[in-house]
Amino acid sequence: MQTKLFIDGKWVEPAKGGTLDVIDPATEEVFHKIAAATADDVDLAVKAARRAFDEGPWPRMSGAERARYLRAIADKVIEKKDYLARLEVRDNGKPLPEAAWDMDDVAGCFQFYANLAEEQDNHPEENIPLGDPRFTSKVVKEPLGVVGAITPWNYPLLMSTWKVAPALAAGCTMVLKPSELASLTTLELGVIAEEVGLPPGVLNIVTGLGQEAGSPLSEHPLVDKLAFTGSVATGRKVMIAGAQDIKNVSLELGGKSPFVVFADSDVEEAVEWIMFGIFWNQGQVCSATSRVLIEESAYETILARLVEETRKIRIGNGLEEGTLLGPIVSRSQYDKVLAAIERARSEGAKVATGGTRPQGLDKGYFVEPTVLTDMPEDAWVWKEEIFGPVVCVKPFKTEDEAIRMANDSKYGLAAAVMSKDLARAERVARAFRAGIVWINCSQPTFTDAPWGGYKQSGIGRELGRWGFENYLEVKQVTSFASDQPWGWYIK
Repeated sequence: MQTKLFIDGKWVEPAKGGTLDVIDPATEEVFHKIAAATADDVDLAVKAARRAFDEGPWPRMSGAERARYLRAIADKVIEKKDYLARLEVRDNGKPLPEAAWDMDDVAGCFQFYANLAEEQDNHPEENIPLGDPRFTSKVVKEPLGVVGAITPWNYPLLMSTWKVAPALAAGCTMVLKPSELASLTTLELGVIAEEVGLPPGVLNIVTGLGQEAGSPLSEHPLVDKLAFTGSVATGRKVMIAGAQDIKNVSLELGGKSPFVVFADSDVEEAVEWIMFGIFWNQGQVCSATSRVLIEESAYETILARLVEETRKIRIGNGLEEGTLLGPIVSRSQYDKVLAAIERARSEGAKVATGGTRPQGLDKGYFVEPTVLTDMPEDAWVWKEEIFGPVVCVKPFKTEDEAIRMANDSKYGLAAAVMSKDLARAERVARAFRAGIVWINCSQPTFTDAPWGGYKQSGIGRELGRWGFENYLEVKQVTSFASDQPWGWYIK
């Protein structure tokens, strides 16, 4: 496990020598330390990325050449899959099968963008028809420049990959600042970059606190683009910092996503997808469908089965076989989740199940999977993101009411609808004000499809070709192609 910063192809000590404890959320034990970068370290990393972009080979390589590096990274991730997954569990707390799934997605993401890098070679420019035959015009797409990426703790390596893979495929260079709460697998990406011979400065990784490392990265004048995933509050600060130099900014922020379940839905399927939509990764998912709306005639039946099945979820250390719900990532987040449940009670919500620490788990940041009911529509818990295994459930009477309740949010990341009437499901899906919509499921995510939200859930899109274009500049090249003189000033 790494303890240093990865800058300009080398592992270096932080300028001020500071470190941060790495705590296993299942045991509350410190099991490692990572470097605590400051503004001086960020400056070194940004300047390394700047040199690599302005003077190095990376942006001048063909897409096929860059693709070979990306595929080599993917191969290394698969080779180290078990080690990386177990490291993710100790750092983040998620169950091992979820972490292993994440590693498959990481490798798949690098492979996907390797393919897009190659395709770019086949379509290097696009001819634009003009109304004046004396001119020709084409569009070329070029790497945007130096990227400052700040990533969250809920999917440490995967969320980093969502930015690193398309940025590198496009020919950009990057300084990556992972969350201080879960940085270990992202540091291992530096090890892999070293192993595959990635040119120095193309990928730099600085660990540290947001104020000490994230803010200097956001404010650095040599950074061309900021790519951030995290909370709305921090995203607002990143956007303000980027505005000082008019940087290109993309933000993937929070959500309070609705899941509308109609009475014609199969009860068991509905309960399965409701649970997957909120308890996967301990509910620490920006797109989690944490507001469930159930048609009134089916409300009691589905709620009863949801409570029954929620109580069966096995809670424990993510490395223990059979665990389906691990600990919250940190003490501070654990306290926030429990405080949110208490606030829900104070606002009139009822706890149908859960709501406290599981019996027998006296160590670790464990919270029972929790189902809340009967809260008013203006309750804080119905409106705000909790980022834990807590789902709010309410009934609705009509389709129009369900759509109104679903869209009554400052967020617009994701939404889901379940019904056997596919025409109705499609109609409701179109009515949602959200960037990601699931029909008869919740949370499946594919590298091929765009990811991002409406309203305060963010700006821009990741994944698919949209994620690739995030890191490209569009350049118009227009030529005067006539044998006749222009003749405006000189006749």
